[in-house]
Amino acid sequence: MALHPQAAIEATAALPGIPRDADGPVFREPWEAHAFAMALALHARGLFSWKEWAETLAGEIRRAQARGDPDSGDTYYQHWLATLERLISAKGVAGAKTLRRYRDAWDHAADRTPHGSPIELKPEDFSG
Repeated sequence: MALHPQAAIEATAALPGIPRDADGPVFREPWEAHAFAMALALHARGLFSWKEWAETLAGEIRRAQARGDPDSGDTYYQHWLATLERLISAKGVAGAKTLRRYRDAWDHAADRTPHGSPIELKPEDFSG
């Protein structure tokens, strides 16, 4: 998923907590960049405002801290992903059951994929 540079700049301006360097947002793992890009795409389609996103993300971080998250920055994009799922569900785009089905399929696909190879979803990944 390609990041549009202007959209990334706007997101980092609207959401000051995004890990970044002088060139923009930084990601430790490819999935973090994908989660970031998904949020940009859904925002561009009008699913949520950056204000709504920031409020939902702050709530996710507070809940994680209450569960013992050390808030060291290592889990930032886990909160980002949880925020995506919460908003997607709240807006009726996909319910918890559908999100769980896809999460399980991705886990299955990752388990069968050799390290270093791209993960590809196949129909059998959805069968359990």
